[in-house]
Amino acid sequence: MRVIFAGTPEFSVPALEALIDAGHDVVAVYTQPDRQSGRGRKKRPSPVKLYAQNHGLVVEQPTTMKGGAERMKEFSADVMVVVAYGVILPADILQIPRYGCLNIHASLLPRWRGAAPIQRAIEAGDTESGITIMQMDAGLDTGEILASYPVDIKPSDTAEALHDRLSLTGAFAITDVLANLSQYQENSTPQQTELATYAKKICRDEANIDWTENCDLLARRIRAFNPWPGSQTWYKGIKLQIWQAECCNEGHQSEPGVILSADRSGIRIACGSGVLQIQQLQRPGGKPLRAADFLNGMPLDTGTTLKSTADD
Repeated sequence: MRVIFAGTPEFSVPALEALIDAGHDVVAVYTQPDRQSGRGRKKRPSPVKLYAQNHGLVVEQPTTMKGGAERMKEFSADVMVVVAYGVILPADILQIPRYGCLNIHASLLPRWRGAAPIQRAIEAGDTESGITIMQMDAGLDTGEILASYPVDIKPSDTAEALHDRLSLTGAFAITDVLANLSQYQENSTPQQTELATYAKKICRDEANIDWTENCDLLARRIRAFNPWPGSQTWYKGIKLQIWQAECCNEGHQSEPGVILSADRSGIRIACGSGVLQIQQLQRPGGKPLRAADFLNGMPLDTGTTLKSTADD
């Protein structure tokens, strides 16, 4: 098939690679404009752009898709495949390819529509995620479902680990659907809107740990926000980044945030309910360390209260 591909981050690359390997003719690749990043604030191309350029593909980088219909018509595409593109497609764009536009979405729709389905699924304690191949319409992840591919969420999964498995599943899923697209479209199913949940975008402020919350929620959130935006707390004015922890459902009589113990077995913190045992953490300028190794270089005083922000 003649395919227009639209994607931006690393998550999208395996799908593009799979389309090429399956023999499809990728006639154009749409990706977001180069962004400034790093200390030098130099403009850097997206992972999708780098892959496309390395394979001699046509790259389009409009800041908006409004007014882009005429250019897209020039590619005479059978289908457009969209995965984590990050740019809204107007209704007129959706109608241009012969078979419309297909979205590779990282959840089992209608659960977790929106920007951060991977993180919100882990944060909520879901035991299953997956990939949905959806026929795109003008709504936000509201189109009809062509196929769903479940993926288990392991108790130890971070957002990064689940991201990587879903990315590979998405690559398999889109080639599977395109191999028999007409049949999948004929048997598509509308979403059950009453079951929809919304995965709101992650913001940096969510990295601050609120010790008044339940330890189970905090442990899930630490995994959900690994690697970004991370989870952080303050010890005597020093920011500590928490990368791995588990919930211990046990009682205590201390105020939330108090360090109950800090030894080779871990660092135990009183929560609003239960105790959070920190297993891996990082100080400014350092690298992530297991609790025992961290304490060798920076002992923590029991009885001290960890703060949610630098100003507390």
